[in-house]
Amino acid sequence: MNRPEFINALATKTGISKKEAEYNLDAVLEVIEETLIDGEDIKFVGFGSWNVKERAARIGRNPRNPQEVINVPSFKTVTFKPGKTLKDNINDNLK
Repeated sequence: MNRPEFINALATKTGISKKEAEYNLDAVLEVIEETLIDGEDIKFVGFGSWNVKERAARIGRNPRNPQEVINVPSFKTVTFKPGKTLKDNINDNLK
């Protein structure tokens, strides 16, 4: 599902206009982004949690030239861990 399809589904599910659905989606995504930038975790019981993890610097190899060593710097990445209820619902409905 892409963004326009998601906005359409959200509008249909909530009975609001597509414009309002897009505004609400943008607001939710902005709050999630700002919270993660501030270093806070986001936890929705049963659904899942987002957090920022630091990836350590490492030495890698150039895939086009395996003999070439590349220094990969440390960086931060966002992770999502699904909650038990979400996992159970997906497993129950994907049989």
